[in-house]
Amino acid sequence: MANPSFVYQPPMTPYLDFIYRDEDMVVAHKPSGLLSVPGKAQEHKDALITRVNTVLPTATVVHRLDMATSGILVMALNKDSHRHISKQFELRKTKKRYFAKVYGHITDDKGDVDLPLICDWPNRPKQMVDHERGKRALTHYEVIERAVDANGQAFTLVALYPITGRSHQLRVHMLALGHPILGDRLYAHPDALAMASRLQLHAESLCFMHPNNGQWLNFQCQVPFSQYRPAPLLDN
Repeated sequence: MANPSFVYQPPMTPYLDFIYRDEDMVVAHKPSGLLSVPGKAQEHKDALITRVNTVLPTATVVHRLDMATSGILVMALNKDSHRHISKQFELRKTKKRYFAKVYGHITDDKGDVDLPLICDWPNRPKQMVDHERGKRALTHYEVIERAVDANGQAFTLVALYPITGRSHQLRVHMLALGHPILGDRLYAHPDALAMASRLQLHAESLCFMHPNNGQWLNFQCQVPFSQYRPAPLLDN
């Protein structure tokens, strides 16, 4: 296992942070360090959906974010909404934008990472590139800023657009470029790990159609580790 010494200490403040809520769904901000859904062990029972269910008992998870990733997560409040929103994720009708700080300076201003992924079973939950057995994974990226921190260490702020939704896709794809995400306990080398106290990955924008009225919705959640304020993610 890749996390033998892991101790789960989920953040308690804010306990819940709703971005949007109606009779069909709720959109919340999941902080870094909080599970999307409960784990098997008793000490891993605290999760975003568990907290939401204390006030919205019918809420169900439509998609997930890694525990270490912060950002937007949508939950359905009835079966019809769950089916409708889930189908949009399944058919890749949603649009998502993440932001990350990665180690070093990415050379190209934009590009694609098209590398198939599979679970690295002896080191689970880690994933790895596997051209023979892996499932296709595609990420578009765009450099926002190249800079250095207070210690003179180079980093890049990058916008990431996952076309597929594989587990740890953005983390492994950035690693494959030679630019691991700062603060990544699973994939960063010691220098990149030491540059941040948390994983510098945030699900900033999510766009999808409302499950009831068909209206196109565009949600944003401020990047907690950057002053950069991106324009809304276009819906066409």
